[in-house]
Amino acid sequence: MKQNEDSLLREKLKEYFGFSSFKGNQEAVIRNVLSGKDTFVLMPTGGGKSLCYQLPALLMDGVAIVISPLIALMKNQVDAMRTYSNDAGIAHFLNSSLNKSAIAQVRNDVLEGRTKLLYFAPESLTKEDNVAFLRKVKVSFYAIDEAHCISEWGHDFRPEYRRIRPIINEIGTAPLIALTATATP
Repeated sequence: MKQNEDSLLREKLKEYFGFSSFKGNQEAVIRNVLSGKDTFVLMPTGGGKSLCYQLPALLMDGVAIVISPLIALMKNQVDAMRTYSNDAGIAHFLNSSLNKSAIAQVRNDVLEGRTKLLYFAPESLTKEDNVAFLRKVKVSFYAIDEAHCISEWGHDFRPEYRRIRPIINEIGTAPLIALTATATP
């Protein structure tokens, strides 16, 4: 059975992303996420952290909520995911750069089940209208990208990151994956 699971995961990696093999601990991390375990990922920049939540999002029911600190980073991630899919609705972000019409389109795609990855800045995630919307959605898991922003000791500290757990509890609990290249033990 393990061999079948291994080959299936590699088939999906090739099908969706065009890669023949995983880097480093990617496969173990992805298996943790797929099995519903909370997971912490410390990988160097360029180590393939994004794939650790992108592939499980494509394979699981529901939408993965990705919390990311920068609008530019969200846009890059969404654009990259759209290159792997014929459906532009596969990935979206909800943030202050969108007008009401764009927000309505994103929400419609999510409700129709087209969207597998939905990116938020922590400030946007905590808005009551977004929390109310996400309560109606099946969340596969939450991914906190650049998780070092949680620490008040770092220069990247964002107070809104401290509100993520209470907001997740309000939306509905699901597995959590936290990813960073810069956390220290």
